[in-house]
Amino acid sequence: MRRRVENWLRNPRVQGTGDAVLAALLAVTSVLPVLAFGDQSWGKPKALAVTLGLLSTVPVAWRARRPLTAFGIVLFANGACIYAAVPHGAAFQPFVALTLTAYSVGSRAEGRRALWVPPVLLAASAPVFVAARLHGQQSGNIIPSLLWLVAAWAVGRTVRSWRHQNVALQAANRELEEQRELQAQAAVAVERGRIARELHDVVAHNVSMMVVQAGGAGRVLHGEQPDVRNALEVIAATGRETVDEMRTLLGVLRSDDGPSALKPQPGLADLEQLIGGVREAGLPVTLRIEGVPRPLPATLDLSAYRIVQEALTNTVKHAGPACAQVTVCYEDGQVALEITDTGRGLDNGPGTGHGLVGMRERAAMLGGEIEAAPGDGGGFTVRARLPLPAPASA
Repeated sequence: MRRRVENWLRNPRVQGTGDAVLAALLAVTSVLPVLAFGDQSWGKPKALAVTLGLLSTVPVAWRARRPLTAFGIVLFANGACIYAAVPHGAAFQPFVALTLTAYSVGSRAEGRRALWVPPVLLAASAPVFVAARLHGQQSGNIIPSLLWLVAAWAVGRTVRSWRHQNVALQAANRELEEQRELQAQAAVAVERGRIARELHDVVAHNVSMMVVQAGGAGRVLHGEQPDVRNALEVIAATGRETVDEMRTLLGVLRSDDGPSALKPQPGLADLEQLIGGVREAGLPVTLRIEGVPRPLPATLDLSAYRIVQEALTNTVKHAGPACAQVTVCYEDGQVALEITDTGRGLDNGPGTGHGLVGMRERAAMLGGEIEAAPGDGGGFTVRARLPLPAPASA
């Protein structure tokens, strides 16, 4: 509730409305006595008194938007009111308006012009002091009034400083919240990766062993026993499907892309588009396909694409001026990948090693292997062999 009230009071429209009401109140209490009772504290004639009354109070309405302008007008009108009221004492409303505008200059004005208020007030008090002495008036209240106005300006400067500190603190809090959110996301990603590794290492391994044992039992089974053979074939087929589905789910679980991991994923058929982007980045790349391309399981197709993508990314980062070649070979029972470049290997700039680790993890998940080493004639070579899953009836 308190915060809502504070936000409501800080609303520019609310502040503007409050200043307008305050200015109207000061103007009415200034002009009405002149028109109704001929108040002499504003001078003669009435037209001059009304003009000075409005000039010294109405600018309060825009003291938040134009603090320096409002202060200048009110200060001038105050001096004119003092001279016009001689030999009577000047009205009190102009001094109230001058106090409010002095505070606004301190709290709202930007730049060095806001620092001119004390010397300007000191300079403006000199003719007022002289006028009071020449007309036989007491001038003892000039210095306290000057100190009061300077104090109002100083309070405004203090409030302005607090406001800026509050804004800076809010910005720091927002940045801290963003950092906490990023840390939380990183912790979630690490935990997802850990869970994925445990599922792959334990569950996928055990299910694979069940498939192998079911197949072995079918081969050593004596006699026809069709029911038993059918049951073993169903166990083996279901196990293979379970492993494939688990690998797909683990790929989503380990992905850093969040919901985007559920979108259609690329495969080897998208290598032309990938290589086109690498060429635009400045690395000449050629693509060679050996064998007859054929549909691949989704997990293997995506992993092969990611391995090529990561290898080319490493080449762009570390090889320097070079060219690269990507070879995809469709063989019986496996897909072989080879990515070579003519650059300077991994010596051209720092690397985290996460790229090679990620490629090895993808290959290991599919039962394949990765070789990454400098080439015989320079450059760097990445070779991957990804086995195709055996048919369910094998």
